[in-house]
Amino acid sequence: MFKLIRSIVLIGMGFGVWYFFTHFRVSGLENIKIQPRTAAPAAAASGGFVPFAPQPGKKTIRIAAANFGPLDQAKLARPQIVQRVAQVLRQFDVVALQDIQARDRGLLVQLVEQANAGGRRYDFAVAPQVGREPTQQYNAFVFDADTIEIDRRTVAWVDPRSAPFAHPPLVGAFRARGPSPGEAFTFALINVQISSERTAEELALLAHVYRAVRDDGRHEDDVILLGTFRAEDDRLATLGLMPNAACAISATPTTTRGTRTIDNLVFDRRATIEYAHRSGVLDLLRQFNLGPREAAEMTEHLPVWAEFSVFEGGVPGQAAGP
Repeated sequence: MFKLIRSIVLIGMGFGVWYFFTHFRVSGLENIKIQPRTAAPAAAASGGFVPFAPQPGKKTIRIAAANFGPLDQAKLARPQIVQRVAQVLRQFDVVALQDIQARDRGLLVQLVEQANAGGRRYDFAVAPQVGREPTQQYNAFVFDADTIEIDRRTVAWVDPRSAPFAHPPLVGAFRARGPSPGEAFTFALINVQISSERTAEELALLAHVYRAVRDDGRHEDDVILLGTFRAEDDRLATLGLMPNAACAISATPTTTRGTRTIDNLVFDRRATIEYAHRSGVLDLLRQFNLGPREAAEMTEHLPVWAEFSVFEGGVPGQAAGP
């Protein structure tokens, strides 16, 4: 079931028919477009993934969303905070980070170096504009390269000109390492940070973003929205974001004050049968023995996570297709 955004998606009125069909895969985008990314030179023919040595033994992966915002250089200049953030990253296979406030990728380089200090192999991915164009704030994916592959050709922002998000969602396609490529769980992530000032409008746009990713021509039905929604789980389940919407976190506060459930992972429960029915909220106060004030200095949000099988369909022997 793997396949996300090979290139992008926007029907430009000035492009000719030949150019359109040569350069784009489009289906049902409803005025939502994904900004393009040139394929990485190392991308393999198999969906853009780099060849790998199997990692035997691991049966599940943990996918998380974490908002340490504002995650900026001032915060990472504090050794205790950067060590805690790195320790959080090491507990997961993929982490969607929100509210990074920096002009380039240097902050992420520093953070990943700290996460890898004990011999791990974490890496990160951001939209190609970061570091090339003026940027003040962005989202990112951080992932364990020993357990997760990424198709870097698919990493892109949703274009704010066609979908006016204050913080454009970041899209990326992934595959679990371990099983053979034909049996490995493939999935697309949509990294979300909904604006507190335009919550209703941006939540309504997410359904279009979901369909744009699902229907981009790659036939990926395991599409997971994750991040800061600024809406309780019962509201997310009834917004029509996707068919059979399921929230990994339900009736559990995701703020350090313990008042609201505003961070989550949302997916189609019938399509994403790889979900292992294990999820949770990482209690930073308990893990690091923090008081309310110390916790607030680190973040107002608690990381949320869900666990998925490394096998497509949840069982060995079921090929990812078509």
